[in-house]
Amino acid sequence: MKKIQSILILIFFSAMSLHAQEQKKSVVLANHQAIYVTDLKKAAAFYADIIGLEQVEEPFKIGKHAWFRTGPKTTLHIILGAEKPKEYFKNNHMCFSVPSLEDFISKLNRNKVPYEDVSGKRSAVTTRVDGVKQIWLRDPDHYWIEINNDPSVFE
Repeated sequence: MKKIQSILILIFFSAMSLHAQEQKKSVVLANHQAIYVTDLKKAAAFYADIIGLEQVEEPFKIGKHAWFRTGPKTTLHIILGAEKPKEYFKNNHMCFSVPSLEDFISKLNRNKVPYEDVSGKRSAVTTRVDGVKQIWLRDPDHYWIEINNDPSVFE
């Protein structure tokens, strides 16, 4: 009987230790990304009409912000106030996935929005080593955006 009690006590304390370790683990999740722009209306129209993001309510209501849903619980915050567009490296970018890259490219062509492949070749598409196709474009403030057709995003 004492052996059984000892084993039960050992199991209990092992379980408590595991529970305490799990509680100490910190989970960090993306909440939002923010960009600083020169023309809020132009930037908001680009992200709504060209990229296709859904605009969501923003709490400030002072005419200097536009928020867009970028995932189930993430948003893009566009903030008015930049003096002029800046130049950014392509490696500093945000990425959105679409179910049909061909349809997205057709939309860009209809709206005369230029795009390129990763090397900078205009109107070209890159196929990554994993088979995902991608293009690159810039928003009105020159932020780089990758658009790809990664199917894992939609699973």
